[in-house]
Amino acid sequence: MYALYIANKNYSSWSLRPWVLLSALGIPFEERQVLFEDGGDGASWQAFRRFAPAGKVPCLHDGETAVWESLAIVEYLAERHPGVWPQDAAARAWARCAAAEMHAGFGALRSQCPMNCGLRLRLPEPISASLRTDLRRLDELWGEGLARFGGPYLAGASFTAVDAFFAPVAFRVQTHGLALDATAAAYAQRLRELPAMRRWYDEALREPWRDPAHEVEVARSGSLLQDLRAAAG
Repeated sequence: MYALYIANKNYSSWSLRPWVLLSALGIPFEERQVLFEDGGDGASWQAFRRFAPAGKVPCLHDGETAVWESLAIVEYLAERHPGVWPQDAAARAWARCAAAEMHAGFGALRSQCPMNCGLRLRLPEPISASLRTDLRRLDELWGEGLARFGGPYLAGASFTAVDAFFAPVAFRVQTHGLALDATAAAYAQRLRELPAMRRWYDEALREPWRDPAHEVEVARSGSLLQDLRAAAG
């Protein structure tokens, strides 16, 4: 059975991608959660180096094989399991492009709207031009996929890797109250309602751990409206 190493569910957007894909497709795996360590990135890097060559999460272990980086994990799974990418060639090509764009791009969205499942924040107004550009691109990209391939998911009727890559964005939209057009907003809500996403979210809210670096990062992004997480412990 696969072992998937992840970090705190409240913060770790990269961990969410392969976790939700494996869960949604019903591929058996053992979850191994290793928390972010206080002391900055160096402390976490040392902890994660015990199981991941790059010192980052997620990392998939298949026997003696370690696969790191979320995009590489997805491709490794696609070689072994149907349904990871769409069966239709055109949909598959589009899905790979969109997933790669998310993997490498949307810098303003990542930096200005960090994932923190349990918080609700208000962004400073007006939002930056770079964030507006990223949100317009989400509207455009999601709208294109849904219209071209018929929905309800980005590349057709089934949840695939491209949806998994945008799953953390659905939580960012909720946390930061991001304004999207009606089609994109409905898609983000659809993702959040998936059983696997609801499980991740519920477990994230129950986590009592706080990582100072992530807490500082999200505090800089906006004004706190609500903290839905379990008490810190």
